[in-house]
Amino acid sequence: MGKSPRSPQRTASMANRESLKADARPEERSPLRWGIILAGGDGVRLRSLTRFICGDDRPKQFCPLLGEGTLLSNACERAERSVRSEQILVAVTKAHQDYYLRDLGHRPCHRIVQPSNKGTAPAIAYSLLNIAQAHSDATVAILPCDHYYSDERLFTLALESAFEIAEIRPRSIVLLGAKPNGPEVEYGWIEVGATIDGKLSHVRGFHEKPPLPVAECLLNSGGLWNTFVMVGRVDAFLEMARSAVPGLIEVFELATRGSQRNGETRISDSLYDWVSPTDFSRQILSPAARRLVALRLENIEWHDLGDPDRVLSTLLARNTELPSWARRWHAAKIAAGGSTPRSQSAVA
Repeated sequence: MGKSPRSPQRTASMANRESLKADARPEERSPLRWGIILAGGDGVRLRSLTRFICGDDRPKQFCPLLGEGTLLSNACERAERSVRSEQILVAVTKAHQDYYLRDLGHRPCHRIVQPSNKGTAPAIAYSLLNIAQAHSDATVAILPCDHYYSDERLFTLALESAFEIAEIRPRSIVLLGAKPNGPEVEYGWIEVGATIDGKLSHVRGFHEKPPLPVAECLLNSGGLWNTFVMVGRVDAFLEMARSAVPGLIEVFELATRGSQRNGETRISDSLYDWVSPTDFSRQILSPAARRLVALRLENIEWHDLGDPDRVLSTLLARNTELPSWARRWHAAKIAAGGSTPRSQSAVA
């Protein structure tokens, strides 16, 4: 069971410690902290844009959408501010090898190479089992690689807070939620319950891409957009997975470990033949809502870079010089009679 809610004095003290941790050198990070970066998606909805920028059909995580670095390299830097580089696992897909090696080949992180993309749950579950074999009492952060945060330092402080909450509440999973600016129907929503302490609330349920009336109700009731960034003890994650999708965990546990070489573990094709596409949020988190707590991001604009208009609106909202590709894309859109995309952001 988790400990009692923190006092204001303890919250202030925790904030000071978080600030110090955010400035800590990598070797000072806790050896029990691990990270999982999800980079195995196919990026189909953004393919027209990535082709425009790079001249090929690479998934968005391997494309420099927001600047010089790719989304994957940005995600690695984000994780490395809180977790030792060698304790970060990056879940990728075999078909993307030419792309992911450019971003990861020089990094000390470990690659989990899937034969194919079977959704978020298999990638997360296999990575969690690998971490559990190394450190059964590890605390793990799971990070998608297709996000934009307006203030990376504030995001790091929020992630530090999530790590500490997960240590205080070892049976809970901490979800980072963004305050919505409208009834968005293309995002996942967190339906929040009673407040625990300041920015922390119980979770009542999830709504993935809800219809407009439901999104409006969630907005009016204080719901949050689900960033899918989450932190928890590895055993808490695996308990939830075993309860929701026992067959998936059994297949992975009974199988011999994948072949390891050159900083990566390759999952065998035959193992994935037994795996059905499974969504971690819908099929594992949703049935376990009572074990989840939502931590609200503060003073951070968040974007999920899911379609070309959202990418462009993100760049326009930054009020900085647009990358050359964005100027060409924007001009072509205007010339074709399109309108400037509205901002799709969350500001807490």
